Amino acid sequence: MKTLLVRMYGLYLNALAWIAPRTAGHRGFLLFCRPFRLPLTQKQKEFFNTADRLTIAHESESIQVYRWGNGPKRILFLHGWQSHTYRWKAYVEALPKDDFTIYALDAPGHGLSSGNFLSVPLYSALIENFIREQGPFHTVIGHSLGGFTLLYTLYRQPLLPLNKIILMAPPGEASDFISVFKNTLGLSDRALQLVTDHFVSRYDVTPEYFSTQRFVAHVNMKGLIIHDEEDKEAPYHYSVPLQQAWEKSRLITTRGFGHNLRSATVVKDVVDFVHEPVKQAHPVS
Repeated sequence: MKTLLVRMYGLYLNALAWIAPRTAGHRGFLLFCRPFRLPLTQKQKEFFNTADRLTIAHESESIQVYRWGNGPKRILFLHGWQSHTYRWKAYVEALPKDDFTIYALDAPGHGLSSGNFLSVPLYSALIENFIREQGPFHTVIGHSLGGFTLLYTLYRQPLLPLNKIILMAPPGEASDFISVFKNTLGLSDRALQLVTDHFVSRYDVTPEYFSTQRFVAHVNMKGLIIHDEEDKEAPYHYSVPLQQAWEKSRLITTRGFGHNLRSATVVKDVVDFVHEPVKQAHPVS
């Protein structure tokens, strides 16, 4: 049923592209940036209740923030598209709360945050503001779109107060998001071009501008990339040149864990990297 509804909306946009092109571009863009969230389970709510919870304002939205521990080193977790803070449960539980203060955000339109719109620039502005207000951070960890947006944020603001980062299953190019959107809805070339035109009018760049190869040029901190060879959502092949262009990084390649990287092995890799010593450009205590 969901697939049928998506295809029907694609047909609607294809027709609208001939009748009202500007409206088609605008509505298609809003759909492109709209996450669809599932109701929270009782298990997820119970985990959220283990945290100190607060909300912060970002633009017109109310952002849910979670905090665990009271240690001197600050950690920040950033989830991906159509996800939320529950994906970090195993990682939060594995980090010693006497050593770390652990933060996680629900992005706009996700989890317990308000809204129904998320773009890389919107998410990036939230990340930048949070790091400036709550930092310095020892380590920031992003999965999928969270890692992609973290890299974009550091491209814009390379002097943000953090010491090292972890990118888990990072996408490589925003143009891939556009291709998936086109194929999922069955959009015509005309309709897709109108959506892309609206994107350009809003951000003054094409989708191709948003690229990890471009972003990594401004990253000069220690980093870890974890990516699965069988990732069907964010192709693994982007992470190889990403690591090669990032002098202070290393790449851990997994197999069989998919895009979500659900594995105790991956949790251990992340926790071990967090514990690794680093020359701190931004003291955390």
